[in-house]
Amino acid sequence: MKKLVQKLRKRTATPESERITNETVSEHRKRILAGGRKFKYPLQYSRHKLVINTIIISTLAVVLVVVFGWWQLYPQQNTSAFAYRVVSVIPLPVADVDGEKVRYSDYLLHYRSSEHYLQEEERVVLTGEDGERQKAYIKQQSMRNVVADAYAMKLAQANGTEVTDQEVTDAIQQQITARGITERTYYATIQNYFNWDKAEHRRVMYMQLLRQKVAYDIDKEARATAERTRELVASLKPTSSWKALIEKNQSTLPGVAHGVSGMVPKSNRDGGLAEAAAKLKQGEVSQIIMSSTDEGYYYSIVRLIDSSETQVSYEFITIPLTKFQTQLDALYSDGKIKVYIGVSPRGEEASE
Repeated sequence: MKKLVQKLRKRTATPESERITNETVSEHRKRILAGGRKFKYPLQYSRHKLVINTIIISTLAVVLVVVFGWWQLYPQQNTSAFAYRVVSVIPLPVADVDGEKVRYSDYLLHYRSSEHYLQEEERVVLTGEDGERQKAYIKQQSMRNVVADAYAMKLAQANGTEVTDQEVTDAIQQQITARGITERTYYATIQNYFNWDKAEHRRVMYMQLLRQKVAYDIDKEARATAERTRELVASLKPTSSWKALIEKNQSTLPGVAHGVSGMVPKSNRDGGLAEAAAKLKQGEVSQIIMSSTDEGYYYSIVRLIDSSETQVSYEFITIPLTKFQTQLDALYSDGKIKVYIGVSPRGEEASE
């Protein structure tokens, strides 16, 4: 046993030459560092390969994300809330109107609003064959709307037409006052009906006011017709027939129409005609009014027939503004409106 222990001690004993002393520490350090270099240098020499590989992988990842996003938005026409948030941050186009880009976010803003209204307020089921037809229709209407807005933006920039934040605020406040509700209730109603927050509602209101301003600015012919009509009705007796006047002068008053309202509320939503009539005396004629309805923009003239505490009856003459739509139709005919998804604002197959 004693011999075995001695043999083990002899094996594990450090040779005299391997021991680290003050004289050999420098040599030992050099030997250790030299041995580590074989692990350091291969990594150092391949670092540029790691950088290149990282760049390639990152580029491929970005390309895949871009291609997938393009496929979702354009061929697939994704209308989800996530898609709307993406295009709200990234200003992607959905169409081109004679060089003016139509924002994809504006299109989805209108489409998602119509879809929400049908589902939540009208309880329309947008599935199955009928549902697909409904969605196709509101896509067409939404595209038509934003194409017209983009053209209005183009004309506004060319003509220096502007809508200020204060004008938007005043228009919203006018609606709140007309409905006799609080601002909080008003915006809650907008949210429930159209799924718009304050900023989105202001965006829609801004575009409505801009399109209206542009339509009035460019249609000099309609203004001239309205002024001729106002001169004619001013020359009549208070009891004279407006209908007979319009029929007699159809050739010189193109597009002018006559009508009678019957008794309606003073707050009737008719483009401001009832409100204007309520300020008149019986038989009195208003000045030229710039009014708008869901069908378009008009110059109007009203004459009060009768009134009560809450209602009015009036007859009216309207002169439609046609130049904006005529010019827009010409762009369609000339192929200057390009739609990037399979939705056409006019019903035919969309151009790619």
